[in-house]
Amino acid sequence: MFSIVDQNQHFVVINKHHGVSVQKETDEAALLPAVAAYIGVEKVYLVHRLDKMTSGLLLLATSSHAASVLSGLFASREIEKCYLALSAKKPRKKQGLIVGDMGKSRRGCWKLLASKDNPARTRFISIAGGEGRRFFLCRPYTGKTHQIRVAMKSIGSPLIGDDYYGGELADRGYLHAYGLQFTCRFADDQPAKHYSYVLPPSQGELWPALPVEWEQPWCLIS
Repeated sequence: MFSIVDQNQHFVVINKHHGVSVQKETDEAALLPAVAAYIGVEKVYLVHRLDKMTSGLLLLATSSHAASVLSGLFASREIEKCYLALSAKKPRKKQGLIVGDMGKSRRGCWKLLASKDNPARTRFISIAGGEGRRFFLCRPYTGKTHQIRVAMKSIGSPLIGDDYYGGELADRGYLHAYGLQFTCRFADDQPAKHYSYVLPPSQGELWPALPVEWEQPWCLIS
């Protein structure tokens, strides 16, 4: 279900595999207890989420205090994230900022609205992904449910493997939590420390080669 990327006394960063839910499901083992057992702690705390189809970097706190600190950083948007995505359809624009409110649609889906009262904001760049596909590097500035999936759908590029939003069938949903960075302190008498993680996808037959310039995504998509 996962592999360990980094661990310290406050949190653990895992590579969540695609097809694994971060919430307990009746028909499969629960992820969080499995991580806790693997690293030898009583409990880990969920401070943000990844969709079941999404692989990649997931940050879990190892104490209630650390969970409070990290949840506060997410709430104040001080934790930066970026994602890789792949579509079989060309977007209406190759890069830019997608902004709009998100409203509920059918079958538990969401749609991007023209209004901007409390909008989702997603910046992206893209390159050719081989065989007519488009390879995206996305940075969400907000944390809405299905945000990137809906954003890509709104520009005519539903993600491969994302049947909820009209993507082509594939071996997996092609969305990967690629980058995560933040600066924080867990005690007032400690200096703030910067943490930064970049993790290319390891699962999926269709991922194109990662361009060298995307290896430092924060320099490209700020």
